[in-house]
Amino acid sequence: MKHLRQEHRDDIAILTLDAAGQSANVLSTEMLDELEQTLTTLAGQSLKGLVIRSGKSSGFVAGADVREFITITDPARATELARHGQQVFGRIAALPFPTVAVIHGYCLGGGLELALSCRYRIARDDASTRLGLPEVRLGINPGFGGTVRLPPLIGHLAALDMMLSGRALAAKQAKRVGLVDDAVPERHLERAAYAILRSDPGRRRPAWYRRLPGWMPLRPTVVKLLTRKVREKANAHHYPAPYRILELWQQDAGFEQEARSLGELLVSRTSHNLVHVFLLGESLKKRGKEGTHDIKRVHVVGAGVMGADIAMWAAHRGFEVSLQDRTPEILGRAMKRAHEFFQKQYRRDARAVQAAMDRLLPDVRGDGLKRADLVIEAIIEKAEPKQALFRDIEAKVPARALLATNTSSIPLETLSTALKDPTRLVGLHFFNPVAKMQLVEIVRGEQSSETALARARAFTTAIDRLPLDVKSSPGFLVNRILMPYLLEAVRLYEEGVPGPAIDQAARDFGMPMGPIELADTVGLDICLSVAQELAGPLGVEVPGVLRRTVDTGKLGRKSGEGFYRYDTKGHAQIPKTDATTSVPVTERLVLRLLNEAMACLREGVVQDADAVDAGMVYGTGFAPFLGGPMRYAESLGETGITHSLSRLAEEYGKRFKPDGGWSQPGLLQRRNSPG
Repeated sequence: MKHLRQEHRDDIAILTLDAAGQSANVLSTEMLDELEQTLTTLAGQSLKGLVIRSGKSSGFVAGADVREFITITDPARATELARHGQQVFGRIAALPFPTVAVIHGYCLGGGLELALSCRYRIARDDASTRLGLPEVRLGINPGFGGTVRLPPLIGHLAALDMMLSGRALAAKQAKRVGLVDDAVPERHLERAAYAILRSDPGRRRPAWYRRLPGWMPLRPTVVKLLTRKVREKANAHHYPAPYRILELWQQDAGFEQEARSLGELLVSRTSHNLVHVFLLGESLKKRGKEGTHDIKRVHVVGAGVMGADIAMWAAHRGFEVSLQDRTPEILGRAMKRAHEFFQKQYRRDARAVQAAMDRLLPDVRGDGLKRADLVIEAIIEKAEPKQALFRDIEAKVPARALLATNTSSIPLETLSTALKDPTRLVGLHFFNPVAKMQLVEIVRGEQSSETALARARAFTTAIDRLPLDVKSSPGFLVNRILMPYLLEAVRLYEEGVPGPAIDQAARDFGMPMGPIELADTVGLDICLSVAQELAGPLGVEVPGVLRRTVDTGKLGRKSGEGFYRYDTKGHAQIPKTDATTSVPVTERLVLRLLNEAMACLREGVVQDADAVDAGMVYGTGFAPFLGGPMRYAESLGETGITHSLSRLAEEYGKRFKPDGGWSQPGLLQRRNSPG
């Protein structure tokens, strides 16, 4: 056996999953074949039970082998893949003796479906254990029996919530809903597994009120209510998977219907693009793990929204953090914000909340600088104050401390002039809100050392964020591409197109939020500042309405009014309007974005087209079902894009002039596909 190890202790068999040459277990076709062969042999033995566990420190099983997905284009073959997994797991369920899955770390997708086919599940109770069915995020439904086995185990609404959201549960949450039979510390795992096999208490049934929504006459009503909720987050034309999950559940579908549904969805454009996006994220994680950071103490200067959130998130991920600002009042607001976040994150577990608060210290005087391994500057977006701050920081921090700026647009070469040793300065550009946005741009200045960059990547990965290397240039990658898109929206608004019509066009295209509301959310003053920063080097034209709105103190959501008005809870009061307009709103918005993305690719702001896709999907939420701007551009074709841009340039001005990269043979296809 290449991927499995088998041993016996008395009358109990132990099967260890250990995928050869990989850091995590994934259910490849090869592993499934080996598992089926082993189960056939075990079925004929006189045993008291079977333990299935993982030999990987990273977790149980991270799911099916996603890389096999992208090679499948035939629905019949995809359906057969699902049937194969169902058949193997069916053998586990049919064994004549009790079985238990011993779970630690990640138990996701096909990994959880494997565990569901066992009679019992025991989970290690620690922060790393996560159990979930995230297939919907890849544009598919669970296909190895998850839609059939999960609802009767934990109750119908709980099962639908897991499958529709793709969220993973911690060990204690999983025990609470009945997904696992017990959650115990590491030292008790083995004993608990043997105990449940020998006692074999039988499967538990969920309480009657958890079973009630599954009563067939009630299912259409439940689906109607849930469809309304799903529609708020996922357009059925862009993301069919959640609607298919509801359909399977309403029909009380069996294994064959589940397999056929998976087969249809797996070969769709949406699924292929979502898998592409997933693999891009995995590639960024892998890049981050190649280095080490040796960082224990983080000092953040600037307790505004961004600085406070960066400090809060680092503390949440286990780092000791000191947060500095000029006044106790500013720090007080930041600490209150952090406490509210921790309460929500740890579900009001008082000990966990207090432990996180103990890791985050307010620091008016900046005493934390003396012990800091990493200093992150997050003050006002102006070069002179940042330079003065770095002069002061460099004189106080240890010689090996990494210095980072969260600037969103200022070139590092400008800031590094304040330092005696500019090799230790890198950019760590987070996106707002930090707790939700996965991307961090790792900005390379001309003098940034490889060691400093590697430490920055490794730290970013350690706080569960995705590091993307970008060259220090105006706006870096994400803001540079995003700004022309936002400014085109503002120009449309200035021309008289209603804001709601502009936002609706963007959402219909697949954006998570319309550009007018996004500008308000970012802050119109920040949009103006970044636009002005890009105006000189890139020739960006700033619409007059943006300047005038900022001059009147209307800064967006944070001031209660921008292009829209906001209530006390920050909800936009969007007026109803006729969304129809003769202006090509979507075309103008999207082509401005694609054209700037090509300019970044041509100039080498990032390494390749995949990096552009990763940056825009994980940094802005660019329509994931399209795979990213460059993936979308490939589907349109360079010639078609060039013609459309030229036509818009004639009608609306030189800002639509096609970038030279569209005519460079092979530039768009020069991809570093993750593998």
